[in-house]
Amino acid sequence: QVQLVESGGGLVQPGGSLRLSCTASGRAVRSVGWFRQAPGKEREFVAHIHWSGSPAYYANSVKGRFAISRDNAENSVSLQMNSLKPEDTAVYSCAIYSGGTFYDARTYWGWGKGTLVTVSS
Repeated sequence: QVQLVESGGGLVQPGGSLRLSCTASGRAVRSVGWFRQAPGKEREFVAHIHWSGSPAYYANSVKGRFAISRDNAENSVSLQMNSLKPEDTAVYSCAIYSGGTFYDARTYWGWGKGTLVTVSS
């Protein structure tokens, strides 16, 4: 049984940065995705990384500002978020990719509980 735990969320001013971590316990994880859900909105794809570290894919809304990486020795995946905007405010969750359309949340399993990111002045 694999369990994912997200950490690193918090309150940050617009233009600031945060680094989220997704740590897996139980066994090594393969490809992983980050998704987010803002209040009153549906869950949306943020980023995906292959188990080898490449390739990585991003939603257009975060491309150039966010970077996903992984540390297989630590069994973790990180999401570096720069130039944050108020519209980035959401609960960010990670999950394990099972194959198929990588930006579709239905192709993931083992969801963590998420970590809240609030971008506000």
